[in-house]
Amino acid sequence: MTRHTAQCPFKKGPFFSNHDEEQRKAGENDGSFPSGTSFKPLASWRKPSRRGIPVAMASPAPPEPGIRPPAIRFSQNRIIVLNTKCAYCGVGCGIEVESEKLRGQKTHPTNSGELCMKGATLLETRKMDHRLLRPLYRKQLSDDFQEIGWDRAIDLLVSTIASTPPDRQAYYLSGQLLTEDYYVANKFVKGFVGTNNVDTNSRTCMSSAVMAYKKSLGADYVPVTMEDVYHADLLFIIGGNPAEAHPILFNHIKKARKDGLKIVVADPRRTMTASHADLFLQLQVGSDIDLLNALSNALIRNGRIDSAFIEEHTNGYEAFRERIMEVDLSRSIGEAGISEQDFSELVRLFRESENIVSMWTMGLNQSAQGVDKILSLINIHLITGTIGKPGNGPFSLTGQPNAMGGREVGGMATMVAVHLDFDPESVRKVSEFWGTDRIRNRKGLTALEMFDAAERDEIDLMMVLNTDPVYHLPNRSRIEKAIGKISLVVDVNAYRYSQTASHAHMLLPAAPWGEKEGVQTNMDRIITKVDRLFPAMGEARQEWEIFRLLAEKLGWNGFGYSRSEEIFDEYKQMTRLSPDGHLDISGLSYEELEKGPVRWGENLLENGTFFTKDRKANILFTENRHLSEARSGEFPFILITGRTRDLWHSGMITSRIERLRKFKQESFVELNPDDAALFGIGEGDPVAVSTKRGEIVVPASISPDIRKGVLFIPVTDTRINYLTNDLLDPHSLQPDYNHNAARIRRAPHCAGESGIGQPLSKGSVSR
Repeated sequence: MTRHTAQCPFKKGPFFSNHDEEQRKAGENDGSFPSGTSFKPLASWRKPSRRGIPVAMASPAPPEPGIRPPAIRFSQNRIIVLNTKCAYCGVGCGIEVESEKLRGQKTHPTNSGELCMKGATLLETRKMDHRLLRPLYRKQLSDDFQEIGWDRAIDLLVSTIASTPPDRQAYYLSGQLLTEDYYVANKFVKGFVGTNNVDTNSRTCMSSAVMAYKKSLGADYVPVTMEDVYHADLLFIIGGNPAEAHPILFNHIKKARKDGLKIVVADPRRTMTASHADLFLQLQVGSDIDLLNALSNALIRNGRIDSAFIEEHTNGYEAFRERIMEVDLSRSIGEAGISEQDFSELVRLFRESENIVSMWTMGLNQSAQGVDKILSLINIHLITGTIGKPGNGPFSLTGQPNAMGGREVGGMATMVAVHLDFDPESVRKVSEFWGTDRIRNRKGLTALEMFDAAERDEIDLMMVLNTDPVYHLPNRSRIEKAIGKISLVVDVNAYRYSQTASHAHMLLPAAPWGEKEGVQTNMDRIITKVDRLFPAMGEARQEWEIFRLLAEKLGWNGFGYSRSEEIFDEYKQMTRLSPDGHLDISGLSYEELEKGPVRWGENLLENGTFFTKDRKANILFTENRHLSEARSGEFPFILITGRTRDLWHSGMITSRIERLRKFKQESFVELNPDDAALFGIGEGDPVAVSTKRGEIVVPASISPDIRKGVLFIPVTDTRINYLTNDLLDPHSLQPDYNHNAARIRRAPHCAGESGIGQPLSKGSVSR
């Protein structure tokens, strides 16, 4: 067992301050936006009062026709005003920068001028001292890095690509990439390298949602928007904590609640989100399917179903009903760990609510039964007909700023492009579009499968772009051993000290937020133009430029891009190939996006038609098969993970900004007071948390808000995945981060580093 300890000394006292969230608030408006084939203008959001009288948001005057604002304007070498998008979560807040001052964009429909703390501090990330500014290389991991020019770096990489069999190459992308970067990377690897071993860190956060949508609705299409909370009567949040993970979305939820929206939250922890709930259900970890099936059973028994909708627009109801009515309600409620009184109140709220939105994120997705959990939730919308109309539907909350854009492009190993699978006809269409005959008609290695292959000495080249798999993949000790077997690991990153960099042979400087141009799609399908605010520092390049250089050296046609706009123009034409053209944005342009953001695929489900062959949604019965790791006598706790409000992932950027560290620390283990007393643990004491895979030492945060027998550690502790298990959902191949059998003990002491932003194992650079 590997033991990883946190930095001493531990501070006694509460771990959470009363530091208030700072937000920049302004008027609410949308602007005037263009129409297109599969997208339409973002009309002003209308907040319906609970008496049915719509109250329209104020709208600004539209821009003069024919006038295109310049992408960049300068005065005495200083930027005057530019529009961009936040680089953190999937909410996708609009931002404007004026003369080095940053504020929320008033006209952006997502945030109407508001920003959370992370977004408000983005300019402070501009000149951090750990920026990677020049290509670095070392032949052996024991060597120091040496600076090399781009020419030599590209030559070394081209030589390896050309001499390595395609299936022994792996490319690991990121939801932090812009759509243009994603598109060129996907085209380069699948279309010309000739391997489908290209996946993304989005595999670890939302692939279960993708697969559930495809199984039930027929395509990866999120049928809900943030605006829908203003039209809903009931919001059901399960396996999510948007108050901390998606603060601006939660601002919308709070505003809707003031106008009568009812909120139910189901979670093992009484989170910030739960504190605003009308009903809080403190679930047992892993009991989501038990609760959701019990709810379906009760709704059918109470007649809260839409028989006409079921008959006209769904498949499989009779078989589902037969199975769901066999569910033992008392037993399922007991498995979920909630009272019959609370369950009755849950059923009453669903029965009396005409319009229902559900939301979830990693709490459902990151499970060995993630797809089944989401299907059991979507089933509720299908049997009640609460889908395809304002204020209704199942809403997967996306974690990363452009994870949705990556899904649209097709930058995952399980799809070829633009929501097309690897069937012969789809491969033919994409091959003709790209002008290539190298696309394989089978899926490639997904995120964790790449490292499985590396462990078997089947990967010789891995290129990692703008992400940190050594940090974020489960069972980290195994990941470190596997990546150590790869002959050439290339880490393309804006910063030097990622956990993956310690295992890399080549570091290539990427342009971060503010230094790149393109588009991103937020979690409710709003496409926003991202302007370049500053010239790139040092020798940093945008990711698509790196692939262009590689393609040119390899002699491949089709990569002669000189601007991001040229890539977008090619990609938007490709969207016409998407199934039934549902993703078609071919009429969109940078010029139109500079007037304001646009949502694609508006109202596609309005007539009750879905994306399956017969245009009906599939109701699919699922049951709790208990596939996740279970408690035992040796490991009596279940460890879960999640985000905290002001810090982001590994803390590579946010943990270096002092005011973002005030709300919660990077590292702690939350446990119930009864569990703490049983083990003689006090607030702030060092606690050794161990699983079958490893052990870390973290300070205790004792709270009655977490169930007994459950532990919580935030993902900003970069050592967390020494503990997590690498079980996968068999359908989505997403890891099961949130069901880890664990044990605890009070540690007598601690030593070493916390793991937050560690330097490279060989930190010096030879010139």
